[in-house]
Amino acid sequence: MVRISLDVMGGDFGPEVVIPGAAKALERHPDVTFLLYGQRAKIEPLLASYPKLKEKSVFHDCEVAVTMDEKPSQALRRGRYVSSMWRSIEAVKTGNADVVVSAGNTGALMAMAKFCLRTMATIERPAIAAIWPTSTGESIVLDVGATIGADAQQLLDFALMGGAMARALFEIEKPSVGLLNVGVEEIKGQEEVKEAGRLIREAGLDTIEYYGFVEGDDLGKGTVDVVVTEGFTGNIALKTAEGTAKQIAEYLRAAMSRTLLARIGYLFAKAAFDRLREKLDPSKVNGGVFLGLNGIVIKSHGGATAEGFAAAIEVGYDMARNGLTQKIENDLKRYHARHSSSAGPEAA
Repeated sequence: MVRISLDVMGGDFGPEVVIPGAAKALERHPDVTFLLYGQRAKIEPLLASYPKLKEKSVFHDCEVAVTMDEKPSQALRRGRYVSSMWRSIEAVKTGNADVVVSAGNTGALMAMAKFCLRTMATIERPAIAAIWPTSTGESIVLDVGATIGADAQQLLDFALMGGAMARALFEIEKPSVGLLNVGVEEIKGQEEVKEAGRLIREAGLDTIEYYGFVEGDDLGKGTVDVVVTEGFTGNIALKTAEGTAKQIAEYLRAAMSRTLLARIGYLFAKAAFDRLREKLDPSKVNGGVFLGLNGIVIKSHGGATAEGFAAAIEVGYDMARNGLTQKIENDLKRYHARHSSSAGPEAA
C-alpha cells in the first residue's frame, strides 16, 4: 500500500477538486490509502458521494486553511501545527504517509515543508522539478522556482537529484542530464553555469550521463532526460511554455470557427485536434516535485481540475513506489564520499 496525505483545502477550488481527483486516482491505483486533512463541514458532504474513497481514507479535521495569497512567513505563523497544509506534511515526517500532495500556495508549501521535513544533510537549498512534455515523450526540468540564482555546487546537486527522479519516474538506468545555457559552446554563459558544467564533468558521476549545455529549444525536443537550471530561469521557461500552449489552443479554436468550411474541416480532423489538445493540456503532466527534503512533497497546479489533481497524486504514487528519497540520498552520499576521499590528501 502507498499512503498518500492530502491537503484537501489547498488550491483555487479546494475539496471540490481534491476529493474527486483522489477518487479518480484511487480507481487507477487501488493499492492507495489516503489521509485527508481539512475542514469537516466542507469535506464530509463531498466525501459521502465517493464511498470507495471514504472507505480507503482517514479524515483529520483542521479548521485552519492556508490561503493562496498568504505570504510564506504569515502562513507559517498562522498555520504551523494546525493548518491542513502543515498537518498533511507532518504525516510524512511522522511516517504515517509516504508522500504529501497539495495544490496550495507554493511559497507557503515550500516554507512549511522545509521547516517541517528539513533538507537532506548535504543539500543547502531544495529544488522544484517539473515534468515537461516533449516531442519524444517527457523530461524533467529543475529548478522551476525554489532557488533563485543557484551557485555551481547547487546546480550539481540539482543534476544529481534530477537524475534520481528520472530513474524513479522513467525507470532509466543512467539518465542524460544537460545544463540550460545561452549556447552549447563551453565559453558561453554565466560563470556559475560554466563552473557547474566543469564540476559535473570532472565528478565522474556513474548515476547520470552528462550531456553538456543545452539551449531553450532543447526543452521541447527532449534532447536530454533532465534539464538543470536555477529557479528564476526555470520558472520563466515553465510559465512561457504554459502560456504558449494556451496561445496555440486559442489560435486553433479561432481558426477552426472562422468560416463554415473551417468548421466542416474541423469535424473531419477532430480526432487529430483532440490528440493535440491532450498533448498541450498541462493537467496531464501536473505535479511539481520538491527535491532535497527528507520526504516526498508534490505540488499540484492551484487551478488544476480533478483530472489534473489525480495526475499529481499519480506522480507522488510513482515517486513513493520507486523510492525517490532513498535514491537521492544514495546518490548524494556516493558523490560526497568520493569527493571527500579525493580531496582528503590535498586537504592534509
